[in-house]
Amino acid sequence: MDIENRERSTYRLEDQIGFKLRLANQKHLEVFARMMPDVTPTQFAVLAKLMDEDTISQNQLGRLVGMDAATTKGVVDRLRAKGLVRRSKSTSDMRRLDISLTPEGRNFAAQAIETAHRISEVTAANLTRREMERLLELLDKL
Repeated sequence: MDIENRERSTYRLEDQIGFKLRLANQKHLEVFARMMPDVTPTQFAVLAKLMDEDTISQNQLGRLVGMDAATTKGVVDRLRAKGLVRRSKSTSDMRRLDISLTPEGRNFAAQAIETAHRISEVTAANLTRREMERLLELLDKL
């Protein structure tokens, strides 16, 4: 059997990691949208990271949540329009923009983090605690 026929006969989309990850992500995003409709997952990631970091440069914030500079700017702009974050010139480097939560943003983020815990629980409802721990370990290896 040549390579083309072998690949055609043994390749099952349903058995592929990318396919399974996409389905799991779709399920998670559906749960997220239902339980936290006021922000996107990316916006939430920024808010959650700002709860940890207090004030951080826009570029560093993007790196910490896995976004490029253009995406980070757009997310920050949308969160600013909602009154959840503020942007200011850095006092140490005038080329740098610092991002921080507004008081309203800090309250929203604290509540959103509680909701995010429940979102994770719903997403992983069919897994045992040990299975969830192992899944997170395996995903870290990717």
